[in-house]
Amino acid sequence: MELTKKGHACVRLTKEGRTLVIDPGAFSEEDAAAGADALLVTHEHVDHFDEGRLRAALEANPACELWTLASVADQVSAAFPGRVHTVGAGDVFTAAGFEVEVHGELHAVIHPDLPRVTNVGFVVDGDVFHPGDALTVPGRPVGTLMLPVHAPWNKFSEIVDYVREVGPGRAVAVHDGLLSDIGHLVYGRNLGPQGPGIGDTAYARLVPGESTTV
Repeated sequence: MELTKKGHACVRLTKEGRTLVIDPGAFSEEDAAAGADALLVTHEHVDHFDEGRLRAALEANPACELWTLASVADQVSAAFPGRVHTVGAGDVFTAAGFEVEVHGELHAVIHPDLPRVTNVGFVVDGDVFHPGDALTVPGRPVGTLMLPVHAPWNKFSEIVDYVREVGPGRAVAVHDGLLSDIGHLVYGRNLGPQGPGIGDTAYARLVPGESTTV
């Protein structure tokens, strides 16, 4: 598969001429979901779920379908009968030729005074895991972890421990839209050889639009 990093939390996976897009939210490019054959959304927050972009992608390709949790599906399913699928932890399905597993149930705690929303993560083709806004451990080996490096709900020590626990071959930065260039340098250093160590995992940051093979 070819993995292309888009803005903030969005990634595009392409194989055999088909494209799956995860979390084309409002912090991503306007065309982040364009051309998708399948769409996955981890939760309802605006930086992961942009209703207009999803609707545009579904309208442009009548074969495109969306898999997500109920809080998102309920907002768009009426307009696209049979093409919006509600999923939860433990579900397994095929989306445009990609094999997908669903892991996790809740968004990470932002603050005890704020209600927690639901959140799911997706393992694609047994290799790429996007956890959304949670430090969900999938309980199975994964080659590539989409690592949410910076958010109101996490801190650096948690990120390090999370990578160590999942133990992927590599961790690729996502959820980085709030970081400045200096911030990216700091995170790159601390997640690299000069930091506390993340085992045998290789850390990488792709700039939006950059691709790698997984």
